[in-house]
Amino acid sequence: MSKKFFKRYLPDHEKIRQNDTLNRFFGTLLHDPNLLHINRRSVSGAFFVGLSMAFVPVPFQMVLAAGLAIYFRVNLPISVGLVWITNPFTMPPIYYFCYELGQLILGGEIQDVSFESNLDWTEWLINVLGDIWQPFLLGSFVAGIVSATVGMLVVRFLWRFHAVRRWQKRKQRINKTSG
Repeated sequence: MSKKFFKRYLPDHEKIRQNDTLNRFFGTLLHDPNLLHINRRSVSGAFFVGLSMAFVPVPFQMVLAAGLAIYFRVNLPISVGLVWITNPFTMPPIYYFCYELGQLILGGEIQDVSFESNLDWTEWLINVLGDIWQPFLLGSFVAGIVSATVGMLVVRFLWRFHAVRRWQKRKQRINKTSG
């Protein structure tokens, strides 16, 4: 997708700067123009932040992603949006995969565990997580770092590939008109 497509949906930096409500909560933190820029560094960094936070098994992952995006000065909307890879529908299979990955790394035996995403998750947390927290957290950490690194590298590769193709097409157009 092109840069122009994303720019259509991102808010204007000046509007954010003039928004009194946002300024009251965040002060000058949101005044950094890199938080809305669409460039290779900002987008690939946002993929790293968003994908790594998507695998963190805590509530309010979006707040963590937003904080890290502000701290590392990467694209804020992309970072926060990527956290929604883990949503109530995808959490059970993703978190079960993280548990299995952690057990594989630790060399333990995989237990039959059901990950639930219902509203009464506190009961599940008390009953089940106490037994599996070590492999689950290790697997979540490893899956988050690996997916974030792969996501960042893929974005950087695709960005570079697209830029090279644009230059080649431009060069061909110039050669056709001059020759």
